[in-house]
Amino acid sequence: MNTTKELMINVVNIIWSFNPTNKKVLILLVKNSTGIDANKWGLPTTNLHIDENAEQASLRLIKEKIGLQLPEFYTEQLATFSNVARIPSHREIALSYMTYLPDMTQLKPGNGAKDVEWFSVGYLPEQYTLHYQNLTFQTLSDKISETEFYNSLESLHDPTQLAVDHSLILRLAFQRVTNRLNYLPTILLILGTSFTLKQAREVYATFWKEPISNIDNSNFRKTHNHLFCEVGMVHGKSGRPAKLYKLAAFS
Repeated sequence: MNTTKELMINVVNIIWSFNPTNKKVLILLVKNSTGIDANKWGLPTTNLHIDENAEQASLRLIKEKIGLQLPEFYTEQLATFSNVARIPSHREIALSYMTYLPDMTQLKPGNGAKDVEWFSVGYLPEQYTLHYQNLTFQTLSDKISETEFYNSLESLHDPTQLAVDHSLILRLAFQRVTNRLNYLPTILLILGTSFTLKQAREVYATFWKEPISNIDNSNFRKTHNHLFCEVGMVHGKSGRPAKLYKLAAFS
């Protein structure tokens, strides 16, 4: 009996942005139109072409899905997902990347997508949540290990939740961002080329799972000021002007 399965390599992109109106961190999700996950929401995904590397595929994926071309430094590798149980019908490896968009770009469904939307990020004690209108999805619970997830993929994978193992991929993405907030907060690229400390605290609050009122501005400046470079001032309608910063790692 031949048990050889077709091997496919896909690139999955976690695309982050920020809504300045409601101060919410955003993640882009697409509703698939083809494949085993047709009609399910998930992360933007594309097949790796034979004439490109994974970084190029990640940027092409953004251009195909939302029509935006980005410089490469906005994209960084997350992890490779190669569990044999990912896709029952064939062998499929996923190379995942994270991209930070400084503008909440208008979206139009591209290849393989019925719909594409920005989902606002919220949180529960053991996981993060994604919301758009009446739709709510969750990252994989912190109580479930990766091995347990793949060993019980069919029973754990609620058909009303995200495609394939995207809840697991998203969990790792949130963990990566959160773990780096105190030394390399590249997530702040979603705020643009410059930001105020209040805007930075609004982003941190989401990943720290607490209201911004719990993050004291003075203490935050003391503990994180070394990560930022001052670049100017912004003048509001009232009160004294606020200082503008950018990431020191990109100065």
